[in-house]
Formats: sequence, C-alpha cells, structure tokens
Amino acid sequence: MHTARVITCSDSASRGDREDRSGPAVRDLLVASGYAVDDIVVVPDKLNAISSQIEIATRDGIRLVVTTGGTGIAPSDVTPEATMQVCERVIPGFGELMRMRSIEKTPMASLARVQAATRGSALVVNLPGSVRGAVENLEAVLHLIPHALELLAGGNVENHPK
Repeated sequence: MHTARVITCSDSASRGDREDRSGPAVRDLLVASGYAVDDIVVVPDKLNAISSQIEIATRDGIRLVVTTGGTGIAPSDVTPEATMQVCERVIPGFGELMRMRSIEKTPMASLARVQAATRGSALVVNLPGSVRGAVENLEAVLHLIPHALELLAGGNVENHPK
C-alpha cells in the first residue's frame, strides 16, 4: 500500500476563513482506492509554501503527493509553478485526460492547469480546488497512478495492466 499526502493550496483555508473541504474529499477517495493518507496540509497560495511542502512530503518518503487548489489562471493560482520548482518532469497525459473528462461536465475546464509531475520516484498530481473538480479530476487518473508509481520506482515497463 502506498502512502499519499494531500496538500490544499488556499489562502482563505490557510487563514481559517473557510473550511478545507477539497482536501478531505481527496483523502476519502484515495483511502477508498487503497491508499493510506498520512496527512492533509493546508498552505497559502504562495510558491515557496507549496513547493516546500512538496519537498517535505517526498523527503518523508511519500510517493504520491496530491495538491488541491491553485490550478486556475487567476494571478494567485501558482500551484503548477510551485510544483515545477521542485519536480523534474511533467506527465502531459495526466493533464490532458483530466481536462478531457472535465470538459464533459463544465465548459470552463480548458482553463484548468491541472497536471502531474515527477520528483524522483514520487508522483505529484495537481487538482482543482473545488470539491467536485478535485474528486472528478482524481477519478479520471486514478487508474494510472499505480503503474506510474511502479515505473518511477524502476519497475518493469512491460508489466502494465491491460
């Protein structure tokens, strides 16, 4: 069983002005899918706060880091940039699949900058901040995560699910 960490990126939730609902929703979906979630961390929409928590999670041995929030195009939405400050490679298919599934439900999905990237043997997935958007986007890529983690750990490329 892989352990995951959820990072909610929200100025208002980090100040206590609103309840973080997307982090717990993502945690619940991950747990229902067989992952252990060690923590939900809430940080402000700041580059260094987000990138630091991704670094801490991977240093703690977490192989799946899932962020919620900060993936839009507003000036304060910096989660993809923070992620890429500490990650090596983007996995374009994750973002493409999440947007493709989301466009079926909302015409604004093309504005989302959801993505996945790698940091060493860890996978970092950036989801939207709304509960519905976070859950639907994670559901779109959940089937890819086990194989991605296997490959990142040096697993057999030929040993993939059909």
